[in-house]
Amino acid sequence: MATGEQLRFGVDGGVEVSALLSMPAKARRLLVLAHGAGAGMHHPFMEMLAGELASVGVATFRYQFPYMEERRRIPDSPAVLTAAVVAAVRAAAEAAPGLPLLAGGKSMGGRMTSQAAAEHPLDGVRGLVFFGFPLHPPNRPGTKRADHLARVTMPMLFLQGTRDALADLKLLRPLCAKLGSRATLHIIETADHSFHGLKRSGRSDAEVLRELAETAASWAEGIEGIQSKIVLQ
Repeated sequence: MATGEQLRFGVDGGVEVSALLSMPAKARRLLVLAHGAGAGMHHPFMEMLAGELASVGVATFRYQFPYMEERRRIPDSPAVLTAAVVAAVRAAAEAAPGLPLLAGGKSMGGRMTSQAAAEHPLDGVRGLVFFGFPLHPPNRPGTKRADHLARVTMPMLFLQGTRDALADLKLLRPLCAKLGSRATLHIIETADHSFHGLKRSGRSDAEVLRELAETAASWAEGIEGIQSKIVLQ
């Protein structure tokens, strides 16, 4: 069972935002987890995902982007969003020293995390996890939003549903292949952008969330093992 600790940290520009550290008793790593464009860190998806991650030994550091903290509807500029990611990673490392770090998020939160990683060093972060990478606007296929991924040097995990209107798999699959060993693509059958599956899949939303958490934990363990071997060589 994870315990939750309310925190606050500053973002460049003098803004202060809220965060929530969920720390399971036997945490093995910490995921700095950003929310999507339309809902903050307390959205049920974020709450339930944090719970599932805790059950597999992944602590989470959820946080608000400045616009969400101030209850504005329109997201901040990319520069402000990426600054918030950098500040959140720093705050998470201070809140839970010693735990290996991952960073990522739901939809826009994941994309802004990768954008930050392409532009700034995310000190201590070993890999990025995307819960529904928003490759393009709904039903408007394109790959421009992913151009920056070529500049991300760390491993990336893409968790995507087959019915995601913001990520045409015919575009995402070759994009991940082009990124080579840095990218791992895990497909959730019949799931949409919110990871709701069709009834015919025979799986509940809770089971899908469990798969997301277990896949992320297993992938993280794998990349940490590879990185440890590189360090030892």
